[in-house]
Amino acid sequence: MVKREVISRYRGSFLGLLWSFVTPLLMLAIYTFVFSVVFKVRLENVDSSDNRFEFALLLFAGLIVFNLFSECISRAPRLILSNVNYVKKIIFPLEILPWVQLGAALFHACISFFVLLIFLFATGHTVTWTLLFLPIIILPLLLLIMGFSWLLASVGVFVRDIGQFIGLLLTMLLFMSPIFYPASALPQSVRDYLYLNPLTFIIEQTRGVVLYDQLPNWIGLLIYYAVALLSAWIGLIWFEKTRKGFADVL
Repeated sequence: MVKREVISRYRGSFLGLLWSFVTPLLMLAIYTFVFSVVFKVRLENVDSSDNRFEFALLLFAGLIVFNLFSECISRAPRLILSNVNYVKKIIFPLEILPWVQLGAALFHACISFFVLLIFLFATGHTVTWTLLFLPIIILPLLLLIMGFSWLLASVGVFVRDIGQFIGLLLTMLLFMSPIFYPASALPQSVRDYLYLNPLTFIIEQTRGVVLYDQLPNWIGLLIYYAVALLSAWIGLIWFEKTRKGFADVL
């Protein structure tokens, strides 16, 4: 189902699945041109002999994490509504539908990370062994996404307006996340509140292991894992409790 979901997005186009590689490549090229040539953004305290591309890399790494989260959450409220035929099949496990969306989003995120690595090599950056910690950092985010997806997929059946609200919320989250800036650029008093955003910690940790040769914050990861597991469990329980009413509403 994940494979079908990915392929269906590009069916009928000339480039087909190649678009999944071309799109992030073009976006990274645009970010590099705009922020290193047009705005000439420079980051302070960056250990690099030439930091012309640093801001584009920082921005692109943050957007990969945000897009993974946004792609799943934005589609979750209509997930059951767009798969009514599965609701009619009593033996079909509806709880796997969010996994299908997550698998497709994760595929595109992996392609984007591959493009990021190519760009790192092309610009002379050193890719260190800390990159191996990336799956450990991303995994709790996936659990958190699943918890939210189960919850929103269920609520979306009964409250159709939730989809519009989630769209606005994701737009707010885009600018309230340290995507266009590092969290270290904010005052300490504001930075503490920024970490209430579920994306902040993952974005900062991802940049640390991919771009800055830093080890993960193990205590922070442990706390995030606990919260993510609790969210996933609550979301699944809610979904299972409410799924009995899906057929009647639809």
